[in-house]
Amino acid sequence: MALSVSAVLLFAIIVFLLIKKAGLKGIHALVCVLFGFYLASSNIAPTINDVTSSVAGMISNLSF
Repeated sequence: MALSVSAVLLFAIIVFLLIKKAGLKGIHALVCVLFGFYLASSNIAPTINDVTSSVAGMISNLSF
């Protein structure tokens, strides 16, 4: 659950910055959000969740 909340917050910040700085239209952001909701209820959702969890695990194991 913590990963999904962090990812949602990160993507919300990215969308906000894209709207303010890169000229992304609000309707385009809305379409992306709706696409995300439909994608989350599709058959590919568990695969996307596994990939993002694996990437987050790899990033957490990095040491600088």
